[in-house]
Parts: sequence; structure tokens; C-alpha cells
Amino acid sequence: MPKRISLRTVLTALLTSVAFAQTGGLYDRTHRSQPLTDKDTVVLADFANTTGDPIFDDTLRPGLIVSLRQSPFLNVLDDREVANALHQMTRPAGTMLTPEVAREVCQRAGSKAYLAGSIGSLGSAYVLGLKVVNCQNGDTLAQEQVTAVSKEKVLNALGEAASKLRGELGESLATVQKFDMPLEHAATSSLEALKAYSLGRKAYREKGPAAALPYDHRAIELDPTFALAYRAVGSDYDRLGEVERASEYHTKAFQLREHASEREKLITTAEYYENATGELDKAVRAWEEIESYYPGEPLVYASLGLEYAEQGQYEKAREISRPGIRLLPDSAVLYKNMANYALALQRFDEARQFIHVAQARKDEVVVRASLYALAFLGSDSAAMAEQQQWFAGKPEENLGLALASDTEAYGGHLAKARELAKRTVDSAIRADSKETGAIFQAIAAQREAAYGNAAEARQTAAEALKLAPTSQGVESEAALAFAMVGETAQAESLAQDLGKRFPLNTHIQSLWLPAIQAQLALDRKNPAVALNTLQAASAIELGGFDFADSISCLNDVYVRGEAYLAAGQGGAAAAEFQKVLDHNGIVWNCWTGSLAHLGVARANALQARTAQGADADAARARALAAYQDFLTLWKDADPDLPLLKEAKAEYAKLQ
Repeated sequence: MPKRISLRTVLTALLTSVAFAQTGGLYDRTHRSQPLTDKDTVVLADFANTTGDPIFDDTLRPGLIVSLRQSPFLNVLDDREVANALHQMTRPAGTMLTPEVAREVCQRAGSKAYLAGSIGSLGSAYVLGLKVVNCQNGDTLAQEQVTAVSKEKVLNALGEAASKLRGELGESLATVQKFDMPLEHAATSSLEALKAYSLGRKAYREKGPAAALPYDHRAIELDPTFALAYRAVGSDYDRLGEVERASEYHTKAFQLREHASEREKLITTAEYYENATGELDKAVRAWEEIESYYPGEPLVYASLGLEYAEQGQYEKAREISRPGIRLLPDSAVLYKNMANYALALQRFDEARQFIHVAQARKDEVVVRASLYALAFLGSDSAAMAEQQQWFAGKPEENLGLALASDTEAYGGHLAKARELAKRTVDSAIRADSKETGAIFQAIAAQREAAYGNAAEARQTAAEALKLAPTSQGVESEAALAFAMVGETAQAESLAQDLGKRFPLNTHIQSLWLPAIQAQLALDRKNPAVALNTLQAASAIELGGFDFADSISCLNDVYVRGEAYLAAGQGGAAAAEFQKVLDHNGIVWNCWTGSLAHLGVARANALQARTAQGADADAARARALAAYQDFLTLWKDADPDLPLLKEAKAEYAKLQ
């Protein structure tokens, strides 16, 4: 354990004087200000490193953050809010946080104090100092200094100083003792690994997940038990749409959760249920447990919002996310989430407001798909083109191409959609996102199947599986595509594999398998079985997915509409297809949104055939109007599409 070296009292005092020169000198405990409350926030300055050893640069500050985040009492100002304050100060995001700069950031952000740290060498030993200063009046609130006997003991010494500081700042002894894991166990004992992790988080904030990955992988190489680094890699892959890779690293982080603080352990557990096993109910309970210990944790509200959205509870997602925005007002991701919840609730003006706020936070990537969706829903081709231009040449270009491909397919321009889909896959592979490209390809296979091109659908789905054969998303999308073209053996094999590999996954068990099995039942001319199978999906049928271009294509709702059609229940079928149309803020430009128009037409035509008198006439009028809507939507569609020919023939027969 780190300890003071009593035999060197004079030298230590001299060194400490130098180390604290930038933070105002020695602390007189008899004149300190009132400590903090649990509502106050603290800005962490960068460490003053007088050792001459660069290993301590970009290392001690993140280590201190890990240590202080164990506290349910202290609130460290998030780095995104620090960056926003620097922006207001017309300083670059990476500006060195000297005590002077930290104090100004503190004042602008409305924080109570800043914490300045220092490290100096004493032979082979190191002296670390921490000082908390009221940023309004300059009074010292607390101060600690510790000595590490060697470089290898510096992190533990830092953690020891942080623990003492927590008590001085007003935290109860009970919580300090309960949530006080040594830093080498709460994070890592390797300074090199911690530095790589720190650089990775910095790259993530400034350039995005692709830039962070090399650093985060390096942190794992340097310390294979570094649970936080595994979580970081999982988050990187999540943001890049690489769901399978993300799941692998979230699982590893969960397995290593004992190598993390109590706070990080709880968060790792919640993210494991969320991203690895897919147990949405357990994820919700885990986040709620975190909130009971750490009521000021913004990640709780953001994550709970996503959990509710994935279950189709968008109003609840919207409300639970609001405290997160108050706690992290500069998080573009939170505003993007709120925009998507507003889209799902058909509140397009509100969605646009949230997107504009997110853009002001300088995180362009997260909102571009939502901006594209708003442009599509508003039939604004110029705005869609603007978003396409933004994606061009960037690592996220594949998403822009996928959105454009979906839009072309929505209007029946399947030849253009195919060409864009090919470019999407190529772009994703270049960006080392094969799984993302394969998911886009499997979705393309579904629309080929829906539009009547069975051979093309089979080939496209098979190619997607070759690209990412074990991906949950690819298997799910491809299985549905195979079922749609009557490839029973392939679809059943994939469904069995999904059920075996993801027995607890809420979406697999309650959405994907019912949709696939219902489609297979329709292939066997058994709509009653299809409708019975789809009952499992009804509770969360509006839920969103991680790996869709849109929030969700509402496949279960669409297949249920097809099942009612096959069962001869025109009214019920029309209601399901209309549900797809009424939720275009969820569906966006997915092929189901386009074909729902035709579904409504066919459902009303069925009613016209089975009803009598005025009811039949009214159903026929509704059918004609719906056919006209669809044929107008597809007015310049590829003329050789089998589905288009069928629709024209049905319309002519009805007239």
C-alpha cells in the first residue's frame, strides 16, 4: 500500500510546495469553506506533472475520475459539458485544463468547485496532491497529499488520496467505506493500459468510435483483465452497428466485472443484459438498481429510455429520458434519442427541435439518420440529398447509402436500390463493419422477396449470411427473407439456431421468431397458426431495433396483416396495414411502409367481395382509393416488377 515516508519530511514538504505551486500553496484547514452537497458538480483539472515522465500525462485524471465515480455523493462534470464550456470560451476542445482554465470552466458550467491534481518525483518515489477549490471565491474546500514508493504504486496512492478527499468534502463515512475499491482493482494496475484507455475515450468524444477502437483494443492488450476497456470496445462497436462484436465485448466485461468498482460493475451488468443476452426486463431492473444507489447517474435515464423504446413504450421512454437531459444538457446522443421517440410518437416538429439542439452540440453523426427520416417523411428530396452528401466519404457512408437504397426501393425503383445496396455493403466492408453491411443486404433480400423476385431474394440472403454467418441481426433478417420466398428448410434452420443461441433475448423470442414462424405458416396455407404465433409479439410489436435503418419495419404487424388477408378477414387485415401507415415515424422508408398501401387496398377489396349492398360499395371505394395511392407512389417504378403487375391487374379488375 502507498505510504508517507516520514524520514524525508523536509524534502517532502519542499516537493509538495513545488507540486502545489499552481494550485495556490498549502492548505490551512482552519479556514476552509463549507464542503460540497450531493447536488454540486466538480470540474477536474488536468494534473500538473513535474516528474518529466509522460506516462502520467492523460493518465492520472481519468484514473481519478474512475476513483471518484465510486462515490454516490460526488458529481464530476462530464467531459462533454467541459468541452461545451471550452467552446463557449472560444477555446479548442482539447485545451489543457490548468487550474485557471478549470476555474473558468467551473464558473461557466455552474459547478461549485474544481479539483487540481499534481505529481512530482522524490527519488524513486512520487508525491501526489489533490486540492479542491471553490471556483467562485477561490477558497480551498479540501486538500490531500500522499506518497507512492514506486511508479507501480502511483494509481493506488491516487485512489487513497481520492478516498480521503471524499470524506473531507462531505460524503458520509459509511458510503466512503462501502464504495471504495482500490484503483488498481476498480480499473487497472497498468499505467500504460490506463493511458491507452484514456486516449480512446478522448478519441471517441472528438472523432467517434472508429477512432477510439485502436486505443481501446490496446488497453486490453496491455491488461487483459481491464473490464472498463472491454466495456469501451463494446460501446465502440455498438455505435458502429457491429452488434455481434459488441455483444462479445459486453460479455467479456461482464465476466470481468469483479475487476471494476461497484458502480461500474452495476453498469456492466445492465449493459450485458441489454446488449448481450437481450433480456430487456432484466436490463430495466438493473438500471433501476443503479438509480437507487446513484440517483445522479445520467446513463441510467438514457439507457432506461432505450429499454422502454425497444419495447415500444415511446411515451415512457420520452419521460424517463428527461432527467438525463437535465443532468447532461450537452449530450447530443440524448437529444437524438428524444428525437427518435418523438418521431415514433408522430411528433415531427418536436423531433426537429431535438435534432437542432443535438446539432448545436457538435455531434453530427448521431442525428443524420433522424434528419434523413424527417426529410423523407416530409417528401423533401433536397433535404434528403443534403444528408446523403454529408455521409459521403465518411466512415458512416454505408448508413447514408443504405437509407438511399431503402428510399429507392420504397418508390419501386428496385434496380437503383440494388446498385445502392451493393455500394452499401462495399462501403461497410471498407469501414470494417461487415456485420452492418450484411444486415443491409439481408433487408434488401426481404424487399426482393416482397416485390416478387424470389431468386434474387434467395441469392441476396445467402450472400448476407456468408458475410456474417453468426450475426443475430443477419440471421433474423435473412430467415424472414427465406420464409417469404418459401425456402422452408433454410428459414427453419436459422430460426432454430436463433432460438438456441438467444433463448432469453426479448426481441428474438417475442418479435423475430414469431414473424418468421408466422410467415412459414402462411407458406403452408395455415393463417390460423400464423395468427396464433403472432400473439407473442403483440405486447411489444412497436418496439425498435438496434440494427435497422429505421426504428423498426414493424414486420410482425405487416405479417399479421398478410395472415388476416389469407384468413379472409378483410377488416382485421386493413387495420394491421393501416397501423403500419399510422406509424410511419417508426417505419420511415422501410419497404413495409410502401407495401402497406397495397395491403390496405387488398384488404378492402376482400371486404368488397364478401360484403353486400352499401357496405360492399364503401369497401370498393376504399379499395380503389388505396390502389390509387399505391400506384401513385409507384408511378415511375421499374415496370417489370411482378408485384406492380399484380397490383395493376387487381386495380383494373376492381374498376
